[in-house]
Parts: sequence; C-alpha cells; structure tokens
Amino acid sequence: MTIELHCFGESGNAYKAALAMELAGLDWRPVFVDFFNGETRTEAWRDEVNGMGEVPVMVDGDLRLTQSGVIQDYVAERSGRFRGAPGEWREVLRWMFWDNHKLSSQAGMTRFLMNFLPEEKRPAEVIDFMQGRLRSTYQVLDTHLEGRDVIVGRDVTLADLSCCGYLFYEEPFGFDRAEWPAIDRWLGNIQSLDGWKHPYDLMPRSREGT
Repeated sequence: MTIELHCFGESGNAYKAALAMELAGLDWRPVFVDFFNGETRTEAWRDEVNGMGEVPVMVDGDLRLTQSGVIQDYVAERSGRFRGAPGEWREVLRWMFWDNHKLSSQAGMTRFLMNFLPEEKRPAEVIDFMQGRLRSTYQVLDTHLEGRDVIVGRDVTLADLSCCGYLFYEEPFGFDRAEWPAIDRWLGNIQSLDGWKHPYDLMPRSREGT
C-alpha cells in the first residue's frame, strides 16, 4: 500500500519526512495541503486529519503519524536505515531535538515572516532578532561539522535529515551557504545521495515563483 504524506512544498518540516521516505526507497505519494488558504485551520481538517493543525501527516494503512521526527523514526524503523551504528541513537536524537528547538523552529518562522507575509506586515525588528539567533545556531552546526562528513558517525542518519530540512530552500531567511563552509560541504554530501531531491521536486508547492 502506498504511504500518503499530507504536505506542501514550502514546509521544511514536511520536507524532512518526504526526504527520509524518498531516500529510504519507500512507496509514497504527496497529498497536497492548501496551507496558505487555511486548509489546516478548518474544523474538518483538524477532525479528520490532524487535530494539531499541522503538516506533515503520514498515513500508512491504518497508521496515522504526525510530527516530522516521529515520521522519520517510523521510516528508519521500517527501512532499517538512518538510525546510526550501535550506540549512536541517543546522539542522533540529541541533534534531532536540537534541530527542532534551535534550527528548524527559528528558521521556519523567520522564513515565513520574510517571504509569506505581505511586505507591509513583515516585522523588521523581530526578523533582525531571529536572524541574530540563527547565526549563533549556524555557528554551532558549522563548528560541529568541521572535519566531519555527517553529523553523527560515518553514515547519514536522521540527525542529518532533520537538520537539513530548511537549509535547501532558496527563499531568503538569513542563511547563505557560502558563509558556512562546513555546512555547505555537508549539504553537498546530502545532495549527492542517491534519491536526493529538492523540496519543490518532492512535494507540490502552494505558491509558484514565490
């Protein structure tokens, strides 16, 4: 049975789940969610799809999972990939939790404020503050990746597939790969994986040309 992923291309968190499934070679398909026109805020969507009002949502037969990290864990369990070598799982989890708290949450909000709000409603002071916090976050990741090909161990794990989620998007949010050589090299390593695709090639986007 084909796995369904309720998603839209602009969502970095949905991309984490989609990329994990694609790299694992699972049989899946995207189900477009019209986030920008309020689909996730409707009573029907919250009752029938996800009461949290968020994407991604994965449906595999009778199993329904939400939250990108939980979906990634399911992909790893089902495929036998991306958990790392014996003894590395807690370190993988440490970086996934760090990503959710320090990287993806802040990058996602900053990117939304800078690109998907009407220009006159974009809060410049908030954006400047968030970009400052993100620079500290990029520095942590760049320093960790010096001399490393991946975040944990020797092979790509969920730590990599979580932390890279927002960093392949071209919309401006204060991240320039050229400024962070170790991150740039690491992202290139992920792009070289068999099956890697850009988020807009994996999932339908809501706003063409945005």
